[in-house]
Amino acid sequence: MRLELYVVGPVQTNCYFVINEETNEMIVVDPGSSGKALAQKAKESGYEPKAIILTHGHFDHCNGIEDFLSEYDIPVYTYEGERETMENPIYNLSGDMGGEGCSYHVDYYLKDEQELDIAGFHFRVLATPGHTLGGCCFYFPYEDTLFSGDTLFQYSVGRTDFPGGSMSTLVHAIKEKLMVLPEKTTVYPGHGDATTIEFERMNNPYL
Repeated sequence: MRLELYVVGPVQTNCYFVINEETNEMIVVDPGSSGKALAQKAKESGYEPKAIILTHGHFDHCNGIEDFLSEYDIPVYTYEGERETMENPIYNLSGDMGGEGCSYHVDYYLKDEQELDIAGFHFRVLATPGHTLGGCCFYFPYEDTLFSGDTLFQYSVGRTDFPGGSMSTLVHAIKEKLMVLPEKTTVYPGHGDATTIEFERMNNPYL
């Protein structure tokens, strides 16, 4: 696995290219903005996108979907608990930046603990609601890698003051789903710097 990080959009959202170096196939995690520029970067690098996976449905993680899909006909996945967030502007906050509210395209809504094989990677969906109604994380066990979206950050957790948020639900999900992962697991969040499960167990004041 090789990762490329692109910080996009008005609130500095982390979009990741998860690249299989043997095949140059890749997965896109949370294309929150600049979809055409991200697609152009993939073309220039010779990468073959195979899927978009979404940790949750807030606008800053989803606004680039449509433009990316105009260049690549690939499926979009997220956890099934996030359907209302994806479809409802009140929950996805898409109207809060002064534009018109919208819904976001998803092809496949996944089950909690569902396992997938895409672009040569094996990964698992971990439902972690609380930041949104049905946020999730994606765990790549063979690479000791977790994409946590806005669930878990270095020294912190996601905000819960948006529609559908709940701090008690979020902290419970993190403890139940994430803190049980191997301590060496690297956590790549939706904003800010990477961390590890071990570091957050020892230092995160919310846990």
